[in-house]
Amino acid sequence: MNNEPDLKILLRRYYQYLKLEKSFSEHTLDAYMRDLKKFLDFIASDHISPFEVQLEHFHQFSAAIIDIGIHSTSLSRILSGVRSFYQFLLQSDIMDTDPTELLDFPSKSRHLPDVLTTNEVDRIEAAIDLSQPEGQRNKAIIETLYSCGLRVSELCNLCLSDLFLDEEFIRVMGKGSKQRLVPISHKAIHELELYFLDRDKIDIKPGYEDYVFVSKHRKKNLSRIMVFHLIKELAEKANIQKTVSPHTFRHSFATSLLEGGANLRAIQVMLGHESIATTEIYTHIDTSRLREEIINCHPRNKKYRKELEDNE
Repeated sequence: MNNEPDLKILLRRYYQYLKLEKSFSEHTLDAYMRDLKKFLDFIASDHISPFEVQLEHFHQFSAAIIDIGIHSTSLSRILSGVRSFYQFLLQSDIMDTDPTELLDFPSKSRHLPDVLTTNEVDRIEAAIDLSQPEGQRNKAIIETLYSCGLRVSELCNLCLSDLFLDEEFIRVMGKGSKQRLVPISHKAIHELELYFLDRDKIDIKPGYEDYVFVSKHRKKNLSRIMVFHLIKELAEKANIQKTVSPHTFRHSFATSLLEGGANLRAIQVMLGHESIATTEIYTHIDTSRLREEIINCHPRNKKYRKELEDNE
């Protein structure tokens, strides 16, 4: 579109419209603007003007959100906010048509894995008996799963040579032997360093010395089944009334970042997803931006920074 209107001015007008004409609360206003920004950032990464979007762009956006494991109810809320903006543009004669008119919303019956709140993650960690030899190891496992969004196989195969803790990154071997760098939180680093004190006392079997998470009794890296049993047992001890597995922490990681305002593209890269709509962009997101996204948006980092400040 030639002579496109100033988007910043329109966003301010839209904000006033929601506040004055719709009488939305500050909380609802912030949610609408935050969800709209997710979509605008998504299309901007493909150099698509918000005034030239087509239905297919909304479908790609929806697929990207579903790809990272976000609940259909959250997707419906996000799409409602985006549709509201385009209806405003139509009513204001900024656009001649509403590109969201034929947009289908996800079925509420679609099942997606449960997501844990930060409080529930804390309860699971509180259920760990740190007096036991494997206690600190288990706490480091929970923090690594939640802070890095790893698949259980990625956690079990994580090696010491994959840790770059001074740079606050870990190297992950994902599906198809594809490597990616994922930022790791200060909290997870702290728990890992405490665990290494116990790990150093284990006489690990030859060939398994490089694995991060090892069994004190088997003297080799943990299996996927062992981690599944561990998570199930801890969730039961913490009285979490949800179906919890290692993958639950992966979805919780993605949801926490998205709700915290992280860029959708960055989340996909950190999860190691390659959907048709996003494959092209992976090489354009540098590791410094990924680290900034997770440090600023993950609730675990926010809480840990506050604890450090309170103790100073």
